[in-house]
Amino acid sequence: MKNATIPSVRVEPEFRAEVEAVLGEGETLSQFVESSIRAGVERRRIQSEFIARGLRSRDAARRSGDYVDAEVVLADLQRKLVAARKRPAKHRN
Repeated sequence: MKNATIPSVRVEPEFRAEVEAVLGEGETLSQFVESSIRAGVERRRIQSEFIARGLRSRDAARRSGDYVDAEVVLADLQRKLVAARKRPAKHRN
């Protein structure tokens, strides 16, 4: 399969200099751009999957009626936080 190209991006010279200043030893601008795009794609894929899981969980909870109201969860977490802050700190040796 033939390689494809990503469209070039026009940036201010100052920004290009900033990008070039953070390149790793022996790293090219093209390698940096490719790795940045790959990381962005992965981050968006993970975010989409996270949202989809949350929506499925919400729908399942609504169907079953087995869920806890957000205010109840937050109140419980707040009580735990208050209790944890009252406990003396443990010192490590």
